[in-house]
Amino acid sequence: MEKRIQKPSTVLYPLPVVLVSCGSGAGANIITLAWAGTLCSDPPTVGLGIRPSRHSYELIEEEGAFVVNVPRASQVGWVDYCGTVSGRDVNKWDACGFTRHPATEVDVPAIGECPVNIECSLSQVVPLGTHHLFIGEVLAVQTDVDTLDERGRLDPARAEPVAYVSGEYRGLGDLLGTFGCSTRD
Repeated sequence: MEKRIQKPSTVLYPLPVVLVSCGSGAGANIITLAWAGTLCSDPPTVGLGIRPSRHSYELIEEEGAFVVNVPRASQVGWVDYCGTVSGRDVNKWDACGFTRHPATEVDVPAIGECPVNIECSLSQVVPLGTHHLFIGEVLAVQTDVDTLDERGRLDPARAEPVAYVSGEYRGLGDLLGTFGCSTRD
């Protein structure tokens, strides 16, 4: 198999696309991020890569909390919009018609239209270069009932998550297996 050596870059894919709400009151904002992921299961912890120049950067630092809102594939227009305009210039909540859904553990509003809302307290900020890693401990998760299966677990087919690959938004495809499938008889 022939390989081509390329310069170091961010080629890990796919990346989850999330809408992060931050700030509170009339100053609350939304930022679209694809540099987001799970960092730890106990305590449940997420990480966000955010440039210091972004409006949301200072809002998260000041509030000490944020909500990771996982959008549906059908909401990709809102996702893109929130990633292309600045909250310094536009009220994204009003522009997208989003509902400020009350969070249960933080003072930051969740996006009511997103099927999953992950409420986090800011634990640490780690400077990395162009982006800083915001580490948040998950305090609560709100999930739309229509996205849950019979056992109460999130069903990706019902939630319709969005992935980001090389400047493109993508949906997720077919189920390929489940954890441990390679060792089952």
